[in-house]
Amino acid sequence: MFQLEQTATFEQIIKKSRFLAIALLVTTEEEAKAAIAMHSDAGANHNCWAWRIGAAYRFSDDGEPSGTAGKPILAAIEGQSLDNIVVIVTRWFGGILLGSGGLVRAYGGTAAACLRSAPMIELKPSVEGLVRIDFSDLARVKARLQAVTDLTIAEERFTATGADLVLWVPEAEVDAVSRLVSDLTSGRSELRID
Repeated sequence: MFQLEQTATFEQIIKKSRFLAIALLVTTEEEAKAAIAMHSDAGANHNCWAWRIGAAYRFSDDGEPSGTAGKPILAAIEGQSLDNIVVIVTRWFGGILLGSGGLVRAYGGTAAACLRSAPMIELKPSVEGLVRIDFSDLARVKARLQAVTDLTIAEERFTATGADLVLWVPEAEVDAVSRLVSDLTSGRSELRID
């Protein structure tokens, strides 16, 4: 899976109709709805969209014939294996009817062209873990954990004797991180995966 690194746009004219796509990073349904509201143009004929966040997805044809706009936009998202994304394709009608097939190609093609030009990053599967560390080991362990590629220290909660570190560990690195924590603390701490 991939996700957008930054917002992307693409515009084209198809048989005198103007199509403008914008792709944005979102992490919740509320963010997707807010992005749709912010980037829809009231002066346009149609503001069609699709979003995908994990297993959840939605799409809208916004007045275009059923299945000719939202589904092709979603297909473009899935074709690029993207997650945490909303794509809005706005159409200003140019006076020439495109027909159902033409609309599918126009909306899906505009969304796909926008996504092909967008900078993306690969999402690596991660698991949540917890490390309980004494103060004497904390600085050294944190420094080494921060050097692990794609590992995130999501939270640091101090206790009476040290700290609890909540981590997002790449699945492929769980064994290595577990050994690292155990070795650095001489077995006093361990990585627990929830």
